[in-house]
Amino acid sequence: MRERNLRKQALESGKTQSRKAREGVSTPSSSRATSAVASPRVGSRVPSRNVSDDESEMSDATQWSTNSLDEMIAPAEDEADDTWIAALEERIEEICDRKRSSAQGREDALLAFSTALVRHYAADEVRSKRDELVVALLKIVKGGQTERETALALKALALMLVTEPSDTVYDALAGPFKTCVNDGQYVAEKIAAIHALSVATFYGGASEEETAGVMDFLLDIVSSDGAVVEEADNADIVTAALEEWGFLATQLEDMEESTEVAMETFVDQLESASVDVQIAAGDNIALLFEKSYTEAESDDEPATEDEDLDEDVRNGLAPRMIKRYTVYRQQHQLSATLSDLAKASSKRLSKRDRKQLHLSFADIMRTVEKPTRGPRYSTALDEDGHEMGSRLKVTIHGGGKMTIDRWWKLHRLNGLKRLLREGFLVHYELNRVVFDSLPVMVEDD
Repeated sequence: MRERNLRKQALESGKTQSRKAREGVSTPSSSRATSAVASPRVGSRVPSRNVSDDESEMSDATQWSTNSLDEMIAPAEDEADDTWIAALEERIEEICDRKRSSAQGREDALLAFSTALVRHYAADEVRSKRDELVVALLKIVKGGQTERETALALKALALMLVTEPSDTVYDALAGPFKTCVNDGQYVAEKIAAIHALSVATFYGGASEEETAGVMDFLLDIVSSDGAVVEEADNADIVTAALEEWGFLATQLEDMEESTEVAMETFVDQLESASVDVQIAAGDNIALLFEKSYTEAESDDEPATEDEDLDEDVRNGLAPRMIKRYTVYRQQHQLSATLSDLAKASSKRLSKRDRKQLHLSFADIMRTVEKPTRGPRYSTALDEDGHEMGSRLKVTIHGGGKMTIDRWWKLHRLNGLKRLLREGFLVHYELNRVVFDSLPVMVEDD
């Protein structure tokens, strides 16, 4: 009864705390911030990340800050090929020549630079000035005069990395980015730094050990409800950390040793009063269950007649997957929590939030019950008598559709969409780095 009451409190409370925070449990962390500066509270809530319909264009991903910088990037207008290139080169010169510019001038140059990198694949232009840009942008990150200037510089560095990755830049960026997360004066700056740190880890040459270290840093933020970075009970901060933990987790093959601690943290966050925190935690839970299964190898026991195999596996169209370890020992209790969230009906929830909870947690619950099934999996039969399988698809230019049938693909898609937003499809078609991050076959209509 107590567990059920706690879940009810989470759905109806106006607070952002998880159960651990409400019960006064603190989480030791080596990454505790030393800054005594309290950030201003911003009340706007982060929109959800999941695609809302089975076959639709992608919905907006989580914004990079509570006062969204991305909303400033207007839809692309018709531009002659050489016009945007010349304009971008001018902005690059303005950013690198910091001594001769004002804070307002730098903000304008940074916004124009980021807009160009979102709308276009500008690898040649970035490559020729990469070292100078990194130095100039890091100076702004370390000493920006305004919240907007610092957050724009962080986003600009992240966009540079997805445009032109580097095997060595992580070492230069990780420290300043973590300092921003720990000691930043503003919420928007900290959120932008969390996202930029993840991108730098993914595309900047971090080792597997360094990647795991960043994930531990993000997990500290989540387990303390933001308190470890002086943002106690800030749902936007916690959501950003959860999302980027999941994005980085897609890079690691073996997560058996780190799963137990992560699962305890994510299950705790299912009782948050923030729908976005709950969904981000649930997405990570589904990813961890998916990762506990790997393809059968030659020395594994053969399938038995009683084994519940999906139709594609039985027909030889997909590999047989084997469970390698237990993700969560209290799975019955977890299933009950997921079921409650999939049917949440609190009057305090908006219609949109209820829909997102129902859609997301129905998917998550199906994966927990059978980890070989990805998001939006349907056992309904099509006109040929075959299971429909995953129905989560993204429309690509030219009429094709990309099927997102695994949780790692959904985490990669959401991570790239958070960064590239309306320019995702442009980069998916032209930027080999983006395609290699999400190498999904495109089906013709």
